[in-house]
Amino acid sequence: MAASLRLGCRGFLRLRFAPDSGFVARASAALRGVPPVKVFMPALSPTMEEGSVVKWLKKEGETVNAGDALCEIETDKAVVTMESSEDGVLAKIMMEEGSKNVRLGTLIALLVEEGQDWKQVEIPSDTTAPSPSVPPPVPVPGKTESPLGKLGVRLSPAARHILDTHGLEPSGINPTGPRGIITKEDVLRLLEQKPAKKAAEKRPPGPPSLPQPTAAPSALPTASAPSAYPRPLTPPISVPGQPAAQGTFSEIPASNIRRVIAKRLTESKTTVPHAYATTDCDLGAVLKLREELARGNIKVSVNDFIIKATAVTLKQMPDVNVTWDGEGARQLHTIDISIAVATDRGLITPIVRDAVAKGVQEISLQAKALAKKARDGKLLPEEYQGGSFSISNLGMFGISGFSAVINPPQACILAVGQSRSELRLVDGSEGPELQRYQLMQVTLSSDGRVVDDELASKFLENFKANLENPALALH
Repeated sequence: MAASLRLGCRGFLRLRFAPDSGFVARASAALRGVPPVKVFMPALSPTMEEGSVVKWLKKEGETVNAGDALCEIETDKAVVTMESSEDGVLAKIMMEEGSKNVRLGTLIALLVEEGQDWKQVEIPSDTTAPSPSVPPPVPVPGKTESPLGKLGVRLSPAARHILDTHGLEPSGINPTGPRGIITKEDVLRLLEQKPAKKAAEKRPPGPPSLPQPTAAPSALPTASAPSAYPRPLTPPISVPGQPAAQGTFSEIPASNIRRVIAKRLTESKTTVPHAYATTDCDLGAVLKLREELARGNIKVSVNDFIIKATAVTLKQMPDVNVTWDGEGARQLHTIDISIAVATDRGLITPIVRDAVAKGVQEISLQAKALAKKARDGKLLPEEYQGGSFSISNLGMFGISGFSAVINPPQACILAVGQSRSELRLVDGSEGPELQRYQLMQVTLSSDGRVVDDELASKFLENFKANLENPALALH
């Protein structure tokens, strides 16, 4: 009788026998009492609070090894492949493909040990992850404890940032996040209620209500009488499969990424004091150098030169290479450029790391690879998290100029428009003459808390010089 021994991931001894062995049935019976391995919805990004199951890469009954791709999860940033941390057999899929807005810590699958009857897996009544015990904070001598520490509440990074920005206390907030965490949505609800409460407190008491006269039988129906407090009418939703009636609408389901983009844009415009500065850059030298590189079979885009010129300018002006942490500025030691990429799921900003140390050709290859992964939804978390400065280029869409929204906690974003041809009168050797220029408008959006108008103006001045003299910026 041939047999082999193997130690399972949780310490169980696995027996593998030849098919004709009588031990198979007894081994399976011995494993029936082994509880299944619970697979919960994980946090695949720092700001993720819920996810959607896009696709299962394993089927029920299939063997799963630690490190195998188990399923694809749509986070608030991208679609990420979730790997199994256990060996076993996929016994039950609790969240089918297409399940949306699954909270962190929700049970999504069950694994059993090899040898167990996976069809007879017992479904647990508790489908959420257990709350980890949090040890009490160790007091530091000479350090004053913050009000948040005294209350003993748990905050997500985004919730803490909003509370600090508005000078609010978390007391009275009902946490809805996993394991009792106060989420960003909880704090935003508090902000929405705060002005309403203040308005109610300031509103003077009205006159006592008087009895209303009873309408005569010949009076018009009350439904047609104008109301003293008219309510906004919501058009009825259309019926699928039937022609759309006038005034109806169809609901468009929002993906996790789209909802997070909407929240972050709203946060940025309401909490970050945006300042704007615009200038024109002459692309003549860039276009000429680009043609020379193309003759050597080196293909780079104008946007690659813009990334390089931005990185060089940030090296020259480290006071702009900063982020805002809610209380003050943090000067970053690396120059990581976030590039905005439009995808079917929304806008995402993959990062060209240490761009100042890279040549234009290397930047071009990396930017193309990141853009493709972004459109395919295959970016890894470390490829889009962080960054010190953002660039959004809409020139390829025919946009001449625009102002972009800052991507917190970054302090700046550069909006790039399309190039345009323009004739200008210049002094020639034989007198004034018309000369054609290829100009491009760029607008810098800056966080006024850390980059004031003077610093923003100097940044654009240096950026313009670096872009118009690319041969110097490449060294």
